[in-house]
Amino acid sequence: MGRKRIAWGLRAVALAALLAYLAGRHASRSGGLVVVEVWLDRPLVLVGAAVVLIVVSLIIELDFRTRWSQIGCAVGLVALVFGGLPIAVMTYVFGGYGGRVDRFVSPNHEDRVLTVTNVAFSIDPIYRVELEVGDGWSTRHWSMGVWDTRGGDFVRIDWSGPEQITITGQKKLTVFDVGPDGSLGDPRELPLAPPLP
Repeated sequence: MGRKRIAWGLRAVALAALLAYLAGRHASRSGGLVVVEVWLDRPLVLVGAAVVLIVVSLIIELDFRTRWSQIGCAVGLVALVFGGLPIAVMTYVFGGYGGRVDRFVSPNHEDRVLTVTNVAFSIDPIYRVELEVGDGWSTRHWSMGVWDTRGGDFVRIDWSGPEQITITGQKKLTVFDVGPDGSLGDPRELPLAPPLP
């Protein structure tokens, strides 16, 4: 009876880890809380821990007196190590983004900050642009999209007005209006003005 109780306790902890990850994943969407995303959107740690806890709970609960149960356990552990370990290593090595490149504070609201983060898996940068609104625990982020520098979509980003953000590309401007609560309106695309002669 004690082994089953321990096994179910480990499964409850695994479920809590999965629920925490789901909360972090939900917060990573536009409008989510930044603190929750930073702390809980950790698939490698939380989902990996949940899988390990479930496997350990099965090992604790099962009785390995027969030869077939011992073979089954060995096959399961080998599959977990040879399947899970490469995935974990690849996620750790290739999932590491280039990190935050720049941030621009609004000239009219100190609690509104544009962030530019390199999310490329290669040398050529690909930028995720977000608007963070608020202070401390209540800070929310609003997605402005992912911009590829190779296609010329992203050259720079500016606060082009009190409540306006402009992303300049090589061929067009993309303008976002910022609402009173800090949320973003739908983007508008404008042609890039030709250079003066």
